[in-house]
Amino acid sequence: MIEIGTVVEDFELKDQNEQSFKLSEFRGKKVLLSFHPLAWTSVCEKQMQSLEVNQDVFESLNTVAVGVSVDSVPCKKAWAEHIGIKKTRLLCDFWPHGKVAELLKVFRHFNGFSERANIIVDENGIVIFAKVYPIHELPDINEIIEFLKGR
Repeated sequence: MIEIGTVVEDFELKDQNEQSFKLSEFRGKKVLLSFHPLAWTSVCEKQMQSLEVNQDVFESLNTVAVGVSVDSVPCKKAWAEHIGIKKTRLLCDFWPHGKVAELLKVFRHFNGFSERANIIVDENGIVIFAKVYPIHELPDINEIIEFLKGR
C-alpha cells in the first residue's frame, strides 16, 4: 500500500460517461479514491452508493469522491445506471489493466483486480489517508468523513 506522505504521480482515467478524470486537475481539493474490486457485486454496490449519498458532504469538505475499479467504461456505465449512481464518477482502471491500482500499490495480482481500499490525496497531491479493508467488508464511510472533518 502506498505510504502516507507520498506524492501521487499524476494519472488520467475515463469515468462511466467516458469523461476524462486527471488527478492534477483537482489540485486545491482533496480527492478520495475509493477502490472496489469489481462492479456488479453487492459490497461494491453499497460502497459506491455510500459515496453517492454523501456527495454534498464531500463537497462541503472540499473533497472529490470517486470510485475506482478495473472494469471497462461500458460496464461501469450500465452498473451506475442499475444502482442509481448519478453524481459520483466511477473511474475505469481498465487499460493498461490496473495501472492506477498498481501505482498506488493496491493491485491484487493473484486476482486481477484491486484491493478494497480508500486513499485520500490532499490539495497538493500527497497521500494523507490510506487503508485497505477486508475484501468482503463494506468500508465505513463515516470513518472517512470524520477524518476529512479533522483536516
